[in-house]
Amino acid sequence: MTLTKQAVAEKLVAYLHHEIGLNQLVEWAELAMMDGEFEEADAELIADVVARLGVADTRAFGLAWADCEKLLRQLGYVTRVEIVAA
Repeated sequence: MTLTKQAVAEKLVAYLHHEIGLNQLVEWAELAMMDGEFEEADAELIADVVARLGVADTRAFGLAWADCEKLLRQLGYVTRVEIVAA
């Protein structure tokens, strides 16, 4: 299956919404890098973002909110925070 910018963004959003954990995100990214089927028009960009997600579980890289915001921006998305009562 060819990986698109939208699919990568959706996976990152699932992480931000706590639908998947960091380990799941990293595992997904590592498998995606091994598969290497990226949408041709944006292959380099997608590979760069997925590679970054693949090392997010290491102390040297981590994955802060600012990192997520930057990666989503690179994929063509803007982030917006909504606060609601619990």
